[in-house]
Formats: sequence, C-alpha cells, structure tokens
Amino acid sequence: MGAFVKGCGGDTIARMKPSKPAETQTATLAEIAREAGVSAPTVSKVLNGRADVAPATRTRVEELLRTHGYRRRRAETSRSPLIDLVFHELESAWALEVIRGVENVARAAGLSVVLSESAGRLTPGRTWADQVAARRPHGVVLVLSGLDESQRALLTSRSVPFVVMDPAGDPGPDVPSIGATNWQGGLAATRHLLELGHTRIGAISGPSRMMCSRARIDGYRAALETAGLPADPSLVAAGDFHHDSGYRLGLELLGRPGRPTAVFAGNDLQALGLYEAARELGLRIPEDLSVVGFDDLPVARWVGPLLTTVRQPLTEMAEAAARLVLELGSEREERAATRVELATSLVVRSSTGVPPVLQR
Repeated sequence: MGAFVKGCGGDTIARMKPSKPAETQTATLAEIAREAGVSAPTVSKVLNGRADVAPATRTRVEELLRTHGYRRRRAETSRSPLIDLVFHELESAWALEVIRGVENVARAAGLSVVLSESAGRLTPGRTWADQVAARRPHGVVLVLSGLDESQRALLTSRSVPFVVMDPAGDPGPDVPSIGATNWQGGLAATRHLLELGHTRIGAISGPSRMMCSRARIDGYRAALETAGLPADPSLVAAGDFHHDSGYRLGLELLGRPGRPTAVFAGNDLQALGLYEAARELGLRIPEDLSVVGFDDLPVARWVGPLLTTVRQPLTEMAEAAARLVLELGSEREERAATRVELATSLVVRSSTGVPPVLQR
C-alpha cells in the first residue's frame, strides 16, 4: 500500500499506486467444474448466486473458487444498476447520515441503493454475501462491519468491488476503507475539558471490538497523560454506542463517591443517555457536569443544553466510500488498496463549562 500523506484540512489519505496487471486466471470455469464433479452450468449458477444449487455442492464449488483464486473477468460481468449498502445493524440517525451520502453519489451516477443488514434476517441457508452476489451490483459499501475470508473470496470471484466504511476491526492492508480521525477526535474532546479546568474526566466508550471506539478512548487517554493526569480506570466504562448504555453507565459513574465533573461519551447517543442519568440524579448540565459527545448528529443541535461534540463527517465519509467503490469497479486493472481518513472537528456548544469547584 502507498505511503500516508496529509491532505487538505488535515485529512489523512493513503496514496494509491497502480498495481501490476492482474495475473492470468489459474483455472477456468470448466476445470473447476471437472474438479468439483459438476457441470459448468452448475458452477455458473454458484457464481451468479442462484438458489437452485444443493448446499453441499455450493460449498464444494465455493471452496474450489477460493482455492484457485478464480475471478470472473469484469468484461463478462453484467451488473445491476445498484450499490449495495450493508450495515451490521441498521438503526439510529447515524445510519441515516450514511444512507444520505451513498444515495447522493448513486443518484448522480444513475444508480439505486439497496440496504441490508449482515446481522439481520436472511433467506435460510444463504449469507448476505450470497444475496449481494446474486444481485450483481456495481459495488458494495460495508459499514461498521468486516469481511471474513470466505465473504471476500465470494465477492472477489464475482468481480464485485467493495469498500469498508468505519471498519469494526483491522480490515487488512488489501481492503479499501474509509474512516475518520477518531484518535484526534478523542484527543480534542478531552483537551477541551482539560482547558476548562476539569481534572476528573470520565469516559463511556463504545464496544472494544470496534477500531473507531478504541481509537477515541486512546485519544482520551493521550490527552490526560500529556496533561500529567494518568487515566483512572474507575472513570472509564465500556458501552455499546446505544442510548441505554449511556444512561445505565452514566448512573454508575455519576452515582459513586468522587464522581467525574465531566464525561466524554463515545458517541452522541450515549451522551444523550448520560443526559437522562444526570437529570435523574439531580445534576445540572453544564453547571454540575460537562458532557462531550461524538458524531454531531442533528439531535445534538436539538437537545437542551445543546451538545458539545466531535463532528464526524458521516455524509462525506459515505460519499467518499461510494465514489471509491465505483472507481474500483470502472478500472480495467487492479490497484493497491487505499485507506482514507477524513478529519474530525470539535463543535463547542453549551453542554460544557468550568467545573463546580471553579464556579465558587
């Protein structure tokens, strides 16, 4: 993969280099059919995602396609006028911002968008990747998710380009991905609270399995340590990016002796749950408790007090992912995978202020 360079506005962009021409196919469709003990039309059915193939036969053919690194030539692939947008879970205003971005690019290209959940209800015996392969879209954008080896092989063998947006884990060096400067966002949020005079700063993170969640908490810890205040493990709680975890963990953090005077929430939904916990405990925001979120969803401008948060350019990230997947699908030669990170920025509103001890 190319070296990382700084783009305008602090964006981090992986420089893309043309790769070598694709290698000659290691096996033909007919050869794979012979090795699998089936007819060439049966292999074609598997490639096209047809349902009328026995599960054992499908598994055997898929394994041979993966073993031989079979990839259908793009010239032989007829595509539906679609972009597949796959969420791990499809919910919340966060997803709406992503849908809006992909839809903007799809509309300009004369394409439609199909939404699906990788963890949702699927046709029995078929994975979301099978269903995507059957649709033969122009490309796939996966959100807060990842690809296992069999899913990657399935999409690659059909020449379906894919991009991962805000990947849950490390997507690997050969998977194109779009993200945000999560570490910088966590750092900026915590520095803001430190500059106001807070020294007991708590945090409610997202799931530890998610790369973006870990990066935000790492930025929080870095800001504290730079200020000479090592992070107190008792002030950090692991949530799940949902409102309920912000409320539940907020009650725990704020109800104990020596409670924090400020909390950095891993996303806006958890920040709103924290608002509810503070109200229940009789704490005023920002007089008794300062709160910073992450995302800058529209609701951050609707609640009272208005939420200070780190803006993650979700719509722009989704547009970048959709543009990249269309570029990958239009190229005759493979190119090196790329990682693009769009800049986050702190948006200061009225949910943060000086700590109570400095108000006297």
